[in-house]
Amino acid sequence: MASKSKEYYDKNPKAKAKKLKYDKEYQKSKRQVDNRTSRNAARNEMKKKRKVGKTQDVHHKNGNPKDNRPSNLSVISRSKNRAKKKPCKRKKK
Repeated sequence: MASKSKEYYDKNPKAKAKKLKYDKEYQKSKRQVDNRTSRNAARNEMKKKRKVGKTQDVHHKNGNPKDNRPSNLSVISRSKNRAKKKPCKRKKK
């Protein structure tokens, strides 16, 4: 069964193009590249100590993806990691 968002974007090519453009720009931003690099480093660090399966993620206990100290990392299921609340960083007006 297709998700509602996929169905929406399949029916609305202009909206799909706009979303793809946004995603491409967002993923290239310096902040996202740095965070992704840090998350990959954390995952590789945990792989050395313990096997991290495809259904598992490396969780940063303090919420900072750049803090890769072993004491700050734990392996939890992907669904639990996605369910954890992430702090919202909004720009002040």
